[in-house]
Amino acid sequence: MPAKPTFRISRFAALVLALSLVAISRAQKPTTQPSVTAAPEAQIIPPPAGYRFPDGQVHVFSVEWHLFTAGTAVVRMDPAGAQQRVTATADSQGVVNTLFKVHDHFEALFDPKTFCSLHVTKHTEEGPRKKDTDVQFDYARKKSVLNEKNLKTNETSHEETDIPGCLTDVVTGFYYVASLPLQSGSIYNFTIGDRKITQVRATVQNREQIKVPAGSFHTVKVQAEAVSGTLKGKGAVTVWYTDDQNHTPVQMRSKLGWGTLLFRLQRLEAR
Repeated sequence: MPAKPTFRISRFAALVLALSLVAISRAQKPTTQPSVTAAPEAQIIPPPAGYRFPDGQVHVFSVEWHLFTAGTAVVRMDPAGAQQRVTATADSQGVVNTLFKVHDHFEALFDPKTFCSLHVTKHTEEGPRKKDTDVQFDYARKKSVLNEKNLKTNETSHEETDIPGCLTDVVTGFYYVASLPLQSGSIYNFTIGDRKITQVRATVQNREQIKVPAGSFHTVKVQAEAVSGTLKGKGAVTVWYTDDQNHTPVQMRSKLGWGTLLFRLQRLEAR
């Protein structure tokens, strides 16, 4: 029987993306190819005029770990009045569910004109831990305001952290990267906010044809790594987006200290 995993599926989504998309093991060397564009300062680039958000699309991913099917992750976006809402769930299954049960629900609101995240809520059940977390991004004061409750002990915590004038969050970041041109060699620096603030560098790499349960896709590969904060130098997450105007994420991979997590698109639903 495999050793008890200590991972959190939600934290992988948190890094890229999230960056998904968390405790990652080894640093990746920056590319030195002459064709790579010089990295800009960290910023969130607003979506281009006429950009269409993938409203109502539901991405269903299988999550694999050490050849085991570790669980399922579901991500979707919907309009929410003048804002956009992203929801994500992660549920363990099979052997992993027996060893370390995971049931997480994530919801984020962001401004569709700027792509700045506004509010994040999380309900996490990971092994013996159960928490409710609420994060507000107060751009007027340049503070993130976190309130958290331990559902096992009823203990609460409150934290305020300095933030820049605009940032994305741990799941909306996948959609933010998808809104970018994704030309080979381009580099994008931006800031992600959750419990901590992390600067992320996303490098657009090569084109690849890949096959996942949802089908075969011509994709553009993007590698993202934390370049500041507690995650600096601890690894990278790779995302394969369809090489078309939709930039649909069809596969995500992260190498962690205890192994590799692989997210593969099972199906894309419309609601």
